[in-house]
Amino acid sequence: MPFLPRQALVTGVSAGLGRAFAEKLRAEGVEVWGTARDVARVPAGIRPLALDLGDAASVAACIRQAHAEAPALDLLVNNAGAGAFFALEDFPEDDLERQWRVLLHGPAALTRGFYGAFRSRRRGMVVNVTSLAGDYPIPFMSAYSGAKAGLSAFTRTLMLEAEGSGVTVVDLRPGDYATGFNDAMAGFRSVVRRDALAAREACVAHVASGPKPDKAAADLWRAVRRGKSGVVCTGDVWQAGLGPLLARFAPEAVVRAYLKRYYGMKGDA
Repeated sequence: MPFLPRQALVTGVSAGLGRAFAEKLRAEGVEVWGTARDVARVPAGIRPLALDLGDAASVAACIRQAHAEAPALDLLVNNAGAGAFFALEDFPEDDLERQWRVLLHGPAALTRGFYGAFRSRRRGMVVNVTSLAGDYPIPFMSAYSGAKAGLSAFTRTLMLEAEGSGVTVVDLRPGDYATGFNDAMAGFRSVVRRDALAAREACVAHVASGPKPDKAAADLWRAVRRGKSGVVCTGDVWQAGLGPLLARFAPEAVVRAYLKRYYGMKGDA
């Protein structure tokens, strides 16, 4: 039977994919709670929750508040995130640590915070928004690519544990979408190395030519309605269709050579 969620929590709804996800769910009749670090940025019609994924106390408080306000919550969409663009040797320690907390530790804690209730009711879905960067790492975004790959492995492991429990688990992997993600990325505007400049310009071009967030929201809704655990890639035809096939079947050296070309990398710092 198709899954029809009643109450959903979507993290990071102030802009981009998270906002599109929340608005799509609401349009489909789902009661939606949405998080932001500044709750004033939560769109109208979505119930606001404060959340800073880099702060463990904030994560715990958000979980408590969501349980209190949404006792029938049956859909968690872990979407919130942020990027950092630095050569590894120049990566500020605080930014490196925050990438792990925001992109991996925080979503894992939120998943744990609701998964038990879903199991006890034998009903619920966890959607962890990872990234195609897990298979196609982005140069100068080592922490982002690594954390997203880790969240993907975490999610696929949970699929095994959830088998037969009434809980479904989805690893949603977006490619490049036309959002303001790059604009908010730490270090993105301070690049000086030639190879990093080339990679940055490639990132700008890829985002500018990417689909609108509404496409990702439609793909999310199809995955929710399907009600089955699995990996869902979303993006343009190449990134969401042919790209995953290349990552799966091509030798690692071929994938790496492709990525160097894709990001204009010539090895000259």
